[in-house]
Amino acid sequence: MFSNIQKLLAEKADHLLNFSGPKIPKEQLTLPSANFVDEIFAQSDRNNRVLSNLQWIFSTGRLANTGYLSILPVDQGIEHSAGASFAKNPIYFDPENIVKLAMEGSCNAVASTFGVLGLVSRKYAHKIPFIVKINHNELLTFPNTFDQILFGKVEQAYDMGAAAVGATIYYGSDQSTRQITEIAESFQYAHELGMATILWCYMRNPAFKKDKDYHVSADLTGQANHLGVTIQADIIKQKLPENNGGYTALNMGDSSYGKIDKRVYTELCSEHPIDLCRYQVANCYMGKIGLINSGGASGSNDFADAAATAVINKRAGGMGLISGRKAFQRPMEDGVKILNTIQDVYLCKEINVA
Repeated sequence: MFSNIQKLLAEKADHLLNFSGPKIPKEQLTLPSANFVDEIFAQSDRNNRVLSNLQWIFSTGRLANTGYLSILPVDQGIEHSAGASFAKNPIYFDPENIVKLAMEGSCNAVASTFGVLGLVSRKYAHKIPFIVKINHNELLTFPNTFDQILFGKVEQAYDMGAAAVGATIYYGSDQSTRQITEIAESFQYAHELGMATILWCYMRNPAFKKDKDYHVSADLTGQANHLGVTIQADIIKQKLPENNGGYTALNMGDSSYGKIDKRVYTELCSEHPIDLCRYQVANCYMGKIGLINSGGASGSNDFADAAATAVINKRAGGMGLISGRKAFQRPMEDGVKILNTIQDVYLCKEINVA
């Protein structure tokens, strides 16, 4: 297993597998473990039904009882349009194949829309944990607008037997205040009904694109994570950081944005991708709320990219990956293989937290 991962990483292997001396030591983190629900959430205000559903998610699939998660998300039919998402592999216009891929790929859970999961709930809701995504960017308004709007009610997810609800907030956008309020209320009600909560903490504002795309800077995404755990997300989904210094770039010239301490860039983080991701983990209450990173778009080197993302997340102290397009934009057999490749990283004992 380890040798296969090394081969996939190729020239990145030494840089990622032998990184040591992170700015924030692992001893300060709460790391994923088989007893994570008992150690963290049993001490919280989550009720017994939330604990049960969280434990069900952590006890399903190839990564069962490891503390790590491999989740298949397929809401791209709305977020990126169905044609653009499924033209490569039209079988996934059929909701049942989405759930089948998650099950064949031995995932911990499947995340999708009210429509997809509701249509097959009686057949599958008791076989694999459902995560119902309750809001989306509909991407059909012309010209395109970018806003997360509710597509249904929390009760619908509860009625179909979902283990959790998921939602996205576009932090930094004009509509972020409304979205934070909506999702905070939705998460409170989901917890009351006994479902876990997963938050996609995405940055969205044209001003974040300057000399670099600071939508994926460690400092900005880290703060988005910190806002996400504040509204009691049980798991945070975030894009893997690719750079740092978003606050610095946005405060150049006469502009004034947010607040930052320069020690974030010197004492708490370096430019190494594992250190950048660790800063994201630190903002999730030092790992007490798990960080899962997204798998990103499908491309020409999906297996290598997925393995690298998983290694960075695991060695940073993260909780796993939520990877969709790399899996469903290819034949199901190959989609299963890429999901299993991701899982291999978390099962590999030779790959440790830095």
